[in-house]
Amino acid sequence: MELVQKNNYFSLIKSFLIWSFTLTVCLLVVGFPVGALVVTVGILATIILQTVIPASAVLVVTGSIIALNIAVVLVGAAILSFKGIYPEEVSWLSWLHGQNALVNAPVYASCPLTCQLDVVNQ
Repeated sequence: MELVQKNNYFSLIKSFLIWSFTLTVCLLVVGFPVGALVVTVGILATIILQTVIPASAVLVVTGSIIALNIAVVLVGAAILSFKGIYPEEVSWLSWLHGQNALVNAPVYASCPLTCQLDVVNQ
């Protein structure tokens, strides 16, 4: 019984780490346009806070943005892990565990002209 419980903890930790990595990559790649908005809001917040705390307004805003991003990734990974959603079960994560998922087979423009040649010659 103890071995099964250790395996459950190991799979939970493994799932959490993989989800953390995946959500971080998605945040960096897909969330890049959102980053422009976050930077704009951060600049405005820094300008506003500069009047209240002139020495550390940039540090406070930058630290808050980074902490919020880290918290979103970790909380998201924890929720997905505790719900039992494993990265191997998600269809759009085939790039993560090495499975190739071809959406469409390539079709070439010349195929209607040349594909039938083999059938005719036989």
